[in-house]
Amino acid sequence: MAEKLIVFGIPSSAYVHIPFCRRRCFYCDFPVSVVGDRLRGETSVGISHYVDVLIEEIAATATFGLPLKTIFFGGGTPSLLSTDQLRRILEVIEERFGISPEAEISMEMDPGTFDLEHLQGYRRLGVNRVSLGVQAFESELLQVAGRSHTITDIFTAVDLIRQVGVPEFSIDLISGLPHQTLDRWQYSLEKAVATAPTHISIYDLTIEPGTAFGRFYKPGDQPLPTDETTVEMYRLAQQILTSAGYEHYEISNYAQPGHQCRHNRVYWENRPYYGFGMGAASYVEGKRFTRPRKTKEYYSWVETGGLIDCDVTPNEEVLLDTLMLGLRLAEGVDLDALTFQFGEEKVKEIYKCLQPYFEKGWVEVVGGRLKLSDPDGFLFSNVVLAKLFEKLGE
Repeated sequence: MAEKLIVFGIPSSAYVHIPFCRRRCFYCDFPVSVVGDRLRGETSVGISHYVDVLIEEIAATATFGLPLKTIFFGGGTPSLLSTDQLRRILEVIEERFGISPEAEISMEMDPGTFDLEHLQGYRRLGVNRVSLGVQAFESELLQVAGRSHTITDIFTAVDLIRQVGVPEFSIDLISGLPHQTLDRWQYSLEKAVATAPTHISIYDLTIEPGTAFGRFYKPGDQPLPTDETTVEMYRLAQQILTSAGYEHYEISNYAQPGHQCRHNRVYWENRPYYGFGMGAASYVEGKRFTRPRKTKEYYSWVETGGLIDCDVTPNEEVLLDTLMLGLRLAEGVDLDALTFQFGEEKVKEIYKCLQPYFEKGWVEVVGGRLKLSDPDGFLFSNVVLAKLFEKLGE
């Protein structure tokens, strides 16, 4: 039994997917349902029905005895939920799993989708971390990206978060947007720093098939920034944010000391977690499972018992997942733990595979941990990981 616990672990985190958005952003390939500008949880029959089905899924999920230490409401736009809907979801989670008194409860929110009353209600229910989807501090870039909010909405949202006293507050930004220059990127970074969030996430635009951007552009097309410019954007973010006192603790994430996202670290440390809702992924008892990404299929899946029919992840894949996720963190992967779980010969094989990147300075060992250097190792992480997958996946 002890060996199984080492391999699988007991989940103490949960992701809850709320798929509703006012509109679909031009870069988005997430499983979302568009409700328009007028509807939200209090007035949407669709949102109400989804919450009922979501609660049914949560209530039927097997438990393992540990209270949840992190809960993350992602989307979509969870701030379209009414406070009563959020209360019902949290109540069933508490009844089924238990919630630690010190739990981090995060909620993604979009500017313009909540007011003071909603935020006060969310806070009373235990939400203590807000991830605000700003993306850019320029009206033109917001329109280019298909965002529904305005610059005024951003600053109103920040003021509300300060007024309510949410202790953890993160801002999301996107680099590499069409028409975005280095100067414009610097402007957004400086505006983000000026709002003094405890956490900032930086995401480089990826052109996904099936999205509006996927129809508009191909990688390399103008007015998208060149690859050289996006590299400079990454370096500029690292310089500005670390100079402002933010720790670059993960490839895309920066935090003031003591304010890292506890929930997201569960993913990067390859620990188990529950997933609930349309398109949500879970990792429980060594099994990775993604729920149906379309509404009708998800409802049917819950109605028929929510069976998770998949195999335990093979040890070789667990190793690759551990490296792929762990090397995203600034501290990297603990070599003793890697040796204990996968064996000394496998670690030697990893060293051999990575030798060219040690020589380039992209990979290093510091304090018994295998890690990527910042910023060069992070910038070329895809190259390093592709080589690991090629050699270790043979």
